[in-house]
Amino acid sequence: MNYTDIILKPSITEKLNHLRETDPSVVQFYVHPSANKIQIAEAVSKMFKVKVKTVRTLNVKGKEKRQGKFTGFRPDRKKAIVVLEKDQKIEIFEGL
Repeated sequence: MNYTDIILKPSITEKLNHLRETDPSVVQFYVHPSANKIQIAEAVSKMFKVKVKTVRTLNVKGKEKRQGKFTGFRPDRKKAIVVLEKDQKIEIFEGL
């Protein structure tokens, strides 16, 4: 996989805002479900030209949604919480 295929989009949540209050070098992304921690760390460092300290991943199950009598599910996703080295930052997350 190419590193642009691994990182799908940044994720900005309340939990991330609480993490960033204590450590501003924490960022979060939605990633490809089959990507592992090593691939995610390489993709972030190549794409944003930063040094990655650690990567934590979690799988998010899709919620059941109803519309009238029909039910369906949102798709399953994978999140990666990336901790950058000290004094490293990504411009996308600076305005939070």
